Amino acid sequence: MTETTRRFFTARPESISQARKFVTDALAGWGLHDRAEDIRLCVSELATNALVHGTVADHGFLVKLDADEGEVRLEVHDSRRRLPEVRQAADTDLSGRGLTLVSVLAADWGVLDRTPVGKVVWSCFKAEGGTTS
Repeated sequence: MTETTRRFFTARPESISQARKFVTDALAGWGLHDRAEDIRLCVSELATNALVHGTVADHGFLVKLDADEGEVRLEVHDSRRRLPEVRQAADTDLSGRGLTLVSVLAADWGVLDRTPVGKVVWSCFKAEGGTTS
């Protein structure tokens, strides 16, 4: 069975923790616990990138979560077309590790154009368990 949920978040710092809770609650409701911490960390990183680099003034971001046949797809939609870059952060850098974490934790990830403006940064995770109705 396919499950889908989405939620829009305003462009403010507290939206990051709200996005983590949204994803955690959805995965728990679907009975998908085995990758919940990895997906929670990735939504935190992608939502932070959307907030800091991907939103136009007064625009927020959308988090979409799909689960189907052992795979979970996480999407974060924002309002800028600026493509994210995987950086090699130095040990002393305070930021710049988010996409590296996503690339390690997710089975795959990428970026799509969003119509009419912006982009979608997506990541997919293999997950055991199943969705419940």
